[in-house]
Amino acid sequence: MLPFASCFPGSLLLWALLLLFLGAASPQDSEEPDSYTECTDGYEWDPDSQHCRDVNECLTIPEACKGEMKCINHYGGYLCLPRSAAVINDLHGEGPPPPVPPAQHPNPCPPGYEPDEQESCVDCHNLPGSYQCTCPDGYRKIGPECVDVDECRYRYCQHRCVNLPGSFRCQCEPGFQLGPNNRSCVDVNECDMGAPCEQRCFNSYGTFLCRCHQGYELHRDGFSCSDIDECSYSSYLCQYRCVNEPGRFSCHCPQGYQLLATRLCQDIDECESGEHQCSEAQTCVNFHGGYRCVDTNRCVEPYIQVSDNRCLCPASNPLCREQPSSIVHRYMSITSERSVPADVFQIQATSVYPGAYNAFQIRAGNSQGDFYIRQINNVSAMLVLARPVTGPREYVLDLEMVTMNSLMSYRASSVLRLTVFVGAYAF
Repeated sequence: MLPFASCFPGSLLLWALLLLFLGAASPQDSEEPDSYTECTDGYEWDPDSQHCRDVNECLTIPEACKGEMKCINHYGGYLCLPRSAAVINDLHGEGPPPPVPPAQHPNPCPPGYEPDEQESCVDCHNLPGSYQCTCPDGYRKIGPECVDVDECRYRYCQHRCVNLPGSFRCQCEPGFQLGPNNRSCVDVNECDMGAPCEQRCFNSYGTFLCRCHQGYELHRDGFSCSDIDECSYSSYLCQYRCVNEPGRFSCHCPQGYQLLATRLCQDIDECESGEHQCSEAQTCVNFHGGYRCVDTNRCVEPYIQVSDNRCLCPASNPLCREQPSSIVHRYMSITSERSVPADVFQIQATSVYPGAYNAFQIRAGNSQGDFYIRQINNVSAMLVLARPVTGPREYVLDLEMVTMNSLMSYRASSVLRLTVFVGAYAF
């Protein structure tokens, strides 16, 4: 046996002894299966290829990676990396992995693309004796993996850019919309698209402005309009009364007045316009805010009418000895609350006699002392309003001119009967 043994190296001798032991085993022992092979962690036995095959834990373990991490299968295990991470295998490592036939799983990639070991979709073009892998549009190939291209870095969009897997989308700020090229932003005319302006809308770049018509002001909401009460701003807008209206105001005048221009009030002369009710035997006398019909002949005995508005007391009549020789009727109108003192009427002598002296006085109608006479010279005097008066009111003043001549012992008088109408208003 020594020559036989010396022909084998030590290891071969061990194998020979093992074969002899197995050959001496019982028939029952020889029926045990001899194809069972145990693989290390991360691999499983493939009976078809008679090799240990890598286990894809990313498919077999539910939710292998939590949160925003992605699962990357690796030989004998797996990695959890951020979704933006790219894995490049070291092709110059310790050697190629054991041959593993491709797994039979549904293709998760678009038509024409196949998944690689890193779960990336690549387009494999067959070439003579080889192949070439390319990535879909919007991805770039880094090693064996296709990585999404962040197009937003290249400022393709005018306003805002949203990166998408394999693509991107442009968005515009409020007030703009995407142009025909889907990248630039053009202004939106909100006024033509139903902007909520109540009255007027003005489009501007990226927005719009609401404005109101004259007489309105913009509300705090920036859209609706509120009427402006112009009458509340000033008491001087109208001479008499201001009436607010939607978007405007108007001035009104009292009865007997008419509007002059837009804010002033002017007395209506009913006597001149013919809007009076006086008879043929009467004379129409106009005053501020109205008119009065007076008899054409106002002479009372012992006076007789000698002309329009003039009455004469005949010297032959004994009743006329103590009366003014003549009475002339005149009419005038003044406004209420007139500033004082105010000159209101001038008296003028119509005849001048040599050596005569004229004196002027208020003979009757001034019991309250509202007026006084200021003599200007020998032939004229001024009636002065001494205190403010409020109408409507009427005064009948007898303004007397007394003519005296001391050399001839002559004394005579005449009266101007002045009717003063005080209007109800200060205009």
